[in-house]
Amino acid sequence: MKLNMMTISGLESGKKMQERSKSSSVSNLPLILDIDDFKGDFSFDALFGNLVNERLPSFQEEAADSADRLGIGGTDLPNGHIRTSSDATKFTQGLSAPLFPEVDVLLSLFKDSCKELIDLRKQIDGRLYNLKKEVSTQDAKHRKTLTELEKGVDGLFDSFARLDSRISSVGQTAAKIGDHLQSADAQRETASQTIELIKYLMEFNSSPGDLMELSPLFSDDSRVAEAASIAQKLRSFAEEDIGRAVPSVVGSATASRGLEVAVANLQEYCNELENRLLARFDAASQRRELSTMSECAKILSQFNRGTSAMQHYVATRPMFIDVEVMNSDTRLVLGDQGSQASPSNVARGLSSLYKEITDTVRKEAATIMAVFPSPNDVMSILVQRVLEQRVTTLLDKLLVKPSLVNPPPMEEGGLLLYLRMLAVAYEKTQELSRELRAVGCGDLDVEGLTESLFSAHKDEYPEHEQASLRQLYQAKLEELHAEGQKVSESSGTIGRSKGASVASSHQQISVAVVTEFVRWNEEAISRCTLFSSQPTTLAANVKAIFTCLLDQVSQYITDGLERARDSLTEAAAMREKFVLGSVSRRVAAAAASAAEAAAAAGESSFRSFMVAVQRCGSSVAIVQQYFANSISRLLLPVDGAHAASCEEMATTMSTAEGAAYKGLQQCIETVMAEVERLLSAEQKATDYRSPDDGMAPDHRPTNACTRVVAYLSRVLEAAFTALEGLNKQAFLTELGNRLHKGLLNNWQKFTFNPSGGLRLKRDITEYGEFVRSFNAPSVDEKFELLGILANVFIVAPESLSTLFEGTPSIRKDAQRFIQLREDYKSARLASRLSSLWSSSS
Repeated sequence: MKLNMMTISGLESGKKMQERSKSSSVSNLPLILDIDDFKGDFSFDALFGNLVNERLPSFQEEAADSADRLGIGGTDLPNGHIRTSSDATKFTQGLSAPLFPEVDVLLSLFKDSCKELIDLRKQIDGRLYNLKKEVSTQDAKHRKTLTELEKGVDGLFDSFARLDSRISSVGQTAAKIGDHLQSADAQRETASQTIELIKYLMEFNSSPGDLMELSPLFSDDSRVAEAASIAQKLRSFAEEDIGRAVPSVVGSATASRGLEVAVANLQEYCNELENRLLARFDAASQRRELSTMSECAKILSQFNRGTSAMQHYVATRPMFIDVEVMNSDTRLVLGDQGSQASPSNVARGLSSLYKEITDTVRKEAATIMAVFPSPNDVMSILVQRVLEQRVTTLLDKLLVKPSLVNPPPMEEGGLLLYLRMLAVAYEKTQELSRELRAVGCGDLDVEGLTESLFSAHKDEYPEHEQASLRQLYQAKLEELHAEGQKVSESSGTIGRSKGASVASSHQQISVAVVTEFVRWNEEAISRCTLFSSQPTTLAANVKAIFTCLLDQVSQYITDGLERARDSLTEAAAMREKFVLGSVSRRVAAAAASAAEAAAAAGESSFRSFMVAVQRCGSSVAIVQQYFANSISRLLLPVDGAHAASCEEMATTMSTAEGAAYKGLQQCIETVMAEVERLLSAEQKATDYRSPDDGMAPDHRPTNACTRVVAYLSRVLEAAFTALEGLNKQAFLTELGNRLHKGLLNNWQKFTFNPSGGLRLKRDITEYGEFVRSFNAPSVDEKFELLGILANVFIVAPESLSTLFEGTPSIRKDAQRFIQLREDYKSARLASRLSSLWSSSS
């Protein structure tokens, strides 16, 4: 059966089935089922329960009573009815009664129901078949209808397309007709206006200078705007016609003469009308009637685009016509007449003045925006007038370009005062231009106009800057010279050489002076950066200004080194002056005293020169640091500028390096001269040939050695402080070599015995320990070899041959030292060693 495919309403179908079951049980007729019972929400359990429940009422009641008496529980039927246990039924009813008496009735009911259900299924199948046929037929009709509708819609679209094309064509035709109508209307309007203009032109063409017979339009103050517009159109027409006229044609010539009269009359009328409007504009301006001013300005804009009205308005501003305003500007910036203005006061004055100008322009801008139809053009004229008249007048009084041939003296500020004033004025005026640009200046190139105000000064600025640096340098040298003169005069009458030494000490190189040079240059570079906007121009100007610094520093330190060298030269001259031969004891004592004075002067000049070298190095370091921090970054944007400046710096400083090198050579000469004097005065013959008196040998250094080492320690302290790096190493190495050579020459004058050899070795050790502070390996090696050479005076004659087996390089010096032995002749060392030297060589 296919019952599970159908649905029945649960509650209604149950009621119907109960009624039909009752009638069927009474009459024993077959069960009748209706198709409607299966519609809606169908439940098979409900259908089955309704069929069975009517057949089991008495059985259910008996089962329930038996269960209550026996206390036997029942179980619920699946359809909701209570089913008693089969064991309980057997005990209550007995084995003689049927187990389920209604089974036949139910079986019959089920069979009848099955037959009814089969019949209903056949009815439903028949109905379904008929519905399918009907649906198929209707679907075919529907498809046919849709096909016909599609054809109809396509035709409708074609009709709409033709209609749209037609509408478009009609629209284009209508637009053309509209254009023609508009053109015809414009032509009609133009013709009407032309007729009116010709009528007015004939009035102006009546007679020259006769403006009395004109239409009321041209004399009615309430119609001034219309009259101005018509007058301008008539002038344009007449002037254009005169321009097209051909003089050779009689008619054209006549027409031109007639129109020339009209043009003259129109010009006269326009001038009179413009003057009348300007007078009304001025009257309204005095009363601050902005609406009347705006009306007049709008009408005047038809005359030369309103240029006359704009210029007239700007020219009548109080700051351009009031003389007191100009005088007030001068007093505010330059101070009272006759007083010397300083750059700081000028800066404050310009700031105040330019703020006042900016505020005034801002107030005028508010009026201009409310009055003029083209406010940007008026603002352009106003700002231009401010810069060209008010600012320029002030700058002409403030900036008076000095002469480079006869510059102003330093007492009056010199060229530096002009340059500082120029920088202050330029910077403040640039700020003013930016403020005016913010307020509004139309299409005016206010920055370019501001630059043009300073063009004459900027063109010659580099020359003035370099001349100012030279003037400052010259003034500084004069100041230093004057200070030196005062010191010399205050020292009183002293010796010529001593006075020169005192004056020289007060003319030493000063790092503070070089720092001042750099400060001047730094200030100049700041102005150069301010005035030079292009990188190439800036680099060229910076290089020129920095070259001035290099020249100044080089000349200053070179002169300082040369002055220090002069002291060394004077000390050397003093030494040579008192080198005497064999003279009396009295004269020798005086010469020795003078030699001591010369030695003191030499030591003082040595220290002075070392101080000069130290300050020279510090000055060069300051310049190099300044170049690295401030100059190089300005030169890098231009190819080759940085390298060229570095090369120029090295070349310029080479002069000072040459003077320093010569001075250091003189220092070595001075030191060695004093060493030789000390050795000559203090070294005794008995120092190295003490008598053999049985006394213990003296292991102390000789007095000469002690004096020399003490002198060197004292005087070279300045060199250790002043020199550094390779310069220090080269100087000490050269001095060590000269000291080694001088000691050898000194010892060649004496004869040595064994105890004297020990004393010599003690001196060599003392010298060696001192020169070890030079940190010069080559010098240390030479003094170590001297210690070995000193052994030739200590060993026995027979041991000399083996003394230099490990150091053959000093054999030549050893030959000379051996000749200084006290027993050289007595021990016949010459013949004994000659064969040894020849065989070993």
